[in-house]
Amino acid sequence: MNGQTTTHFFRIAELHVKLTFKPSPRNSIRLLPSFRVFASEPVPEGDVFFQLDIDDSLRPVPKEQRTLIRDFDTGNGIITVNLLNDGGYQYVIKDTNGYSCALLISDKEFRHCRCALNGNYDMRAYGLNSALMLVFAFAGAREDVLLVHASVVRHRGWGYPFIAKSGTGKSTQVSSWLRFIPGCDLMNDDNPIIRILADGKPYIYGSPWSGKTPCYRDAKAPLGAVTRIDRASSNSVERLSPVEAFTSFLPSCSSMKWDVDIYDKICDTVIRVVETTPVYTLHCLPDEEAARLCHKTIAR
Repeated sequence: MNGQTTTHFFRIAELHVKLTFKPSPRNSIRLLPSFRVFASEPVPEGDVFFQLDIDDSLRPVPKEQRTLIRDFDTGNGIITVNLLNDGGYQYVIKDTNGYSCALLISDKEFRHCRCALNGNYDMRAYGLNSALMLVFAFAGAREDVLLVHASVVRHRGWGYPFIAKSGTGKSTQVSSWLRFIPGCDLMNDDNPIIRILADGKPYIYGSPWSGKTPCYRDAKAPLGAVTRIDRASSNSVERLSPVEAFTSFLPSCSSMKWDVDIYDKICDTVIRVVETTPVYTLHCLPDEEAARLCHKTIAR
């Protein structure tokens, strides 16, 4: 049994995350193999983006101190969200079988969070990864950071995320770029991070979360363009107006509409991205011609 608290630091999208594992026979950094490449040296407390304490003694907040927001179907399970009386949040993360894998309790700004895990190794790994994604996405609101549901390819130094509903063809389009367009590499296949830096420009990063494709890269590139995939009977590309770009891109960003402060900040960041970056819709077949047409149109 692990008899002492262990602490780990990670650098993700140039932001420092601190994890502490309270003594447990089942919880350790082994639950997070995709985080290895992001491991970093310790940093001062003032430089920590957020801290998550993993402690299985954590218990749910009493019912009289919380209000149910709703249950969300993520496609990989169900997340139950409660607003706490102090402005923080409680999440219960369940897998596709309906089993509870993690209890997450956060403060309002997601700076210091606590998590209890449950079940076997796979359940605990799923619960902890899901909790970290949630905290990163919502803590990111205060740092001009977006966690995006996208597949992203890098071409000659520029990052190009493809967005769409699951199963529409994001990964297919990226695979075609990797196959037919020289000079490409895969940065992430499910949840890259976009961050606006001090120079006012958006950059895209790899992350420890990449869906079913094990692509966990500490990679960075200036954002070249954002492209939504739309299956069609022929291939064409259209550049969207600023308003169209906003409404096309926003649904792909993790957000909390019920939290006005966080949602407004995420919307502000999306606006800054579409002000500086072209956004397109690719109407396409899953073929080589679509990849070549898209590359010719959007590549810098």
